[in-house]
Amino acid sequence: MNAFKKTIVAASIAAATIFSGTAAAAPFNSFTVDPVGPQANFVADKITGNYTETATFNQDGTFNVSLVWTAGQFVGNGGNTAYEAFQTGLGANYGLFANYSASGTYSVSGSTTTFNFQPGTGSLDLFMDTTLGVAGGNVLLGSGNPMAGQGTLNPMLSTCSSPSNPTGNGINCGSFGASSSFALTAAGSDFFILPNPFYSMSFQSGQLNNFTPSGTQTINGSLDVVFENAAEVPEPASVGLLGLGMLGLYAARRRNKKAA
Repeated sequence: MNAFKKTIVAASIAAATIFSGTAAAAPFNSFTVDPVGPQANFVADKITGNYTETATFNQDGTFNVSLVWTAGQFVGNGGNTAYEAFQTGLGANYGLFANYSASGTYSVSGSTTTFNFQPGTGSLDLFMDTTLGVAGGNVLLGSGNPMAGQGTLNPMLSTCSSPSNPTGNGINCGSFGASSSFALTAAGSDFFILPNPFYSMSFQSGQLNNFTPSGTQTINGSLDVVFENAAEVPEPASVGLLGLGMLGLYAARRRNKKAA
């Protein structure tokens, strides 16, 4: 690590200390990334992206989902500042994605379908793609298991356009949120360098496009990821407000580090 990198790390530690001292006021927890490539370390507090999901809805009121999430951007400053690729290297030098699976139950009341995710019924794996799509470049950054989650679908929302709601004017037909345990690998600790130890949980929140909760469906939408520690977990009733999708990020051991 060269002198410039050391200076950035020191600044990141100071920033993390400030955030920890004002946790009650900060909307999201901050973390420091040591990215692949020439970019300096940076502090962020959220990762945004898009997901594609295959969901099977069974006649007994249960469902199974398998989701792939692709990170599009790091966000900092309490979720207010979106970082570009030239600042983080994401999409230019490496990619981040996650695989998520879970099961649960669903129920229908009027036009609204409610989904409840069951703990311990799936898995979460986050990866870094060091070759940007070329085979063999995926490095596992961290893993976890679904803990809780809830979502709602309502095609009659004014923000949802559907055959049953032709006056709707958008693609927002509901939302979901979920929590997962989260533990970094050695490669993940080289990417997410602060705090150390890293947060023990991830929260995923997402937006639902319209679909029919019957049979097997392909669903897509936006999904954001933030991190928490177990002691900071909200009450179960609040978990559903956070939104669901999949947590995906993947970090790999830094490449192209310059000698000190």
